[in-house]
Amino acid sequence: MKGASDIPGIATKAPEGVRADGTPFRVMVVDDSIFIAKQIGQILTSEGFEVITTAGDGEEAVKKYQELQSKIDLVTMDITMPKMDGVTALEKIMEFDPNAKIVMISALGRQDLVKKSLLLGAKNYIVKPLDRKKVLERVVSVVKVEG
Repeated sequence: MKGASDIPGIATKAPEGVRADGTPFRVMVVDDSIFIAKQIGQILTSEGFEVITTAGDGEEAVKKYQELQSKIDLVTMDITMPKMDGVTALEKIMEFDPNAKIVMISALGRQDLVKKSLLLGAKNYIVKPLDRKKVLERVVSVVKVEG
């Protein structure tokens, strides 16, 4: 019979948002909803990711990405936003940095825009309402490719 010491503790698993060397993956969260941005931030930081900046629309996202590119490992990008939508912002960021890792966030029923985003270079997508497990699964699958 196994003893209690054979049962893995919750703390034994390294946080998903941290590289092998212990440094966090750094994320820019782009969403015009402060509530959603906060929710994504909380999900990611709970796994060790570091949210280094946020943006409330596509224009701001492109500007911040260009300024902070070397510090950003991943972007979560809402599709529907004012000023410049997420698909256009994705396109502009990909032109600027073809290696950008961007995960799109979409409301249900926007498969056409999700498909277009993936064709333009988005690495994955998440559908709202946000599910903690799916958010982490999809974000981690994108950053872990980097190794």
